Amino acid sequence: MLVSAARRKGLSWRSEQTYRGWAKRFVEFIHPTSPDVASEGDVKSFLEDLAVKQRVGPATQKQALNAVVFFLREGFGMKLGDFSDFKRAMPGRRVPTVLSKEEVRRLCEALTGTTRLMVELAYGSGLRVMELLRLRVQDLDLERGQVTVRAGKGDKDRLTVLPLRLVEPLRAHVGRLRELHGKDCAAGVPGVWLPEGLERKYRGAGQQLAWQWMFPSRELALDPQSGLRRRHHVLDSAFQKAVKAAGLRAGIDKRVTPHTLRHSFATHLLEAGTDIRTVQELLGHSSVETTQIYTHVMQRPGLGVRSPFDS
Repeated sequence: MLVSAARRKGLSWRSEQTYRGWAKRFVEFIHPTSPDVASEGDVKSFLEDLAVKQRVGPATQKQALNAVVFFLREGFGMKLGDFSDFKRAMPGRRVPTVLSKEEVRRLCEALTGTTRLMVELAYGSGLRVMELLRLRVQDLDLERGQVTVRAGKGDKDRLTVLPLRLVEPLRAHVGRLRELHGKDCAAGVPGVWLPEGLERKYRGAGQQLAWQWMFPSRELALDPQSGLRRRHHVLDSAFQKAVKAAGLRAGIDKRVTPHTLRHSFATHLLEAGTDIRTVQELLGHSSVETTQIYTHVMQRPGLGVRSPFDS
């Protein structure tokens, strides 16, 4: 029921997976009660268990709330009453991990080929990991030096900067993609996945080079929605493992993840004097308060105040 409702509502495959995961956890939590007779009290108890016993953050609790409500309303047609008085998860202030420019250089030098190009673009454009992996060929404007992020967090599109030093490497990469695409077409490989609305509006677009993934997987994979074997983009888990391993090879004694690159992008821009509103737009933050967290990890916080120990 949840799967049918998710696809009827046009949820992305990743959102569908997330909602299915939360629905499974909710069903296990209320067992032996069947979900089709679940009450507002069951939902409230589940959310409070997440906050009190599992100590999840506000964003995770909100995601669970949205998923469970969707599961019960859309899957079973239930009309839930008011349960807004549940205990909310306590917000915790987390200072992001940031690499220095030297550490970014060492990280890149610990990688080769396409993976290095992906890391350089993730840092140079301030992309979230799935924003990077979901890039299509047409999303990079090499002439104007822009990257178009489509359906980013909050389902919003935005423009961000494309590093000039990556223009030629990316141009060469597109040339290799053109060859791969030609081979796939000759082999009769189905076009890449497109959201249902685009698939209906632009028939055959999945076969065009412009819509191909910028960073495709080496092997074909089964599309769980259509059942077709087609070329998907690089898996986020594989990219995350590659970045972590590169951080270890580079001798960086910090937790290095793809998102660390985004944190570093924002912090380095602010340290260079870029206006915080500009950084907010490049990152796609809905509130400048989210961007302000990076002011706490700048190399010279507090408007360049020096420690007395340095005097």
